[in-house]
Amino acid sequence: MEPRIADVNALIPEIQQVAGALVRASTNGSVPASTISLVYLRAGQIVGTTYHAMRHSADLRKAGESEDRIGSVATWWDAPCFTEAERAALALTEAVFQPSARGQERVPDDLFAETAKHYDDKALSTLLVVLASTGFWMNIALILKPPVVGQEDRAA
Repeated sequence: MEPRIADVNALIPEIQQVAGALVRASTNGSVPASTISLVYLRAGQIVGTTYHAMRHSADLRKAGESEDRIGSVATWWDAPCFTEAERAALALTEAVFQPSARGQERVPDDLFAETAKHYDDKALSTLLVVLASTGFWMNIALILKPPVVGQEDRAA
């Protein structure tokens, strides 16, 4: 599949500067890199961007994550291989990216309080930056349809 626009970063170079700043902000050490990658993967699954689901699965493999954990992200609430802190981050991800019933708050106070049990204010702020920037890039992927990671290596 051909992307709809070849390289949005080349057309608007400032996007790459903003993206770099967001990545630096989210890799400040307050949230483990593995948790951030799990959040990226789950968001990609929810939103339905194959590009992001494949990319972040590959990133997790490269970082040494087990296939059990990668494969269980889609059903994290029922899988025994996640820490309570990871579950809290994944629950927050679900709340942000899953549509809620009309009139229902997407991130209720009890969910935020549960997440806050596992993360201090800096880490919570980091998770917010991760979720916001993830939404930004996933919306671009949904519109532009970039090639799936590894797709360019496959025969047509």
